[in-house]
Amino acid sequence: MKTAVYPGSFDPITLGHLNIIKRTARIFDKVYVCVMKNSDKNPLFTREERVELIQRIVKHLDNVEVETADGLLVEYAKSKGARVVVKGLRAVSDFDWEFQMALANRKIDPAIDTLFMAASEKYTFLSSTVVKEMAKYNADLRDFVPREIIDDIVKKMESKR
Repeated sequence: MKTAVYPGSFDPITLGHLNIIKRTARIFDKVYVCVMKNSDKNPLFTREERVELIQRIVKHLDNVEVETADGLLVEYAKSKGARVVVKGLRAVSDFDWEFQMALANRKIDPAIDTLFMAASEKYTFLSSTVVKEMAKYNADLRDFVPREIIDDIVKKMESKR
């Protein structure tokens, strides 16, 4: 069975993330979407909330599971029998950081490969940070995040005010 891990902070998940998940699910037999902690970010949603939001969105994808992990990504991948980590790239600036991380992960475990997947052109500008900024000003989020979670984002932003 070909298994992949798609890690990220997903705070919140965007249509760009969902696009990568769906495309990855067509390539691999099993995909683990792993909600990771990013110490450089101040999250809007807890990791448990992010897992629940993503589960709601991907429930129709039988080969996708959503989890969270605290340790090293390569250790998580190994525990799932995954030999591939999928990383979505929006721009060259994403590549610089992700390439460094791929090399570090490969140093830790040479059996784990990183697959870089180019974002769909309609999502190259999209990030969770952009979504949060737009939500802060009550912008229409329908072109940015799955409709199933728009109310969750709006409520969370209202509670932060």
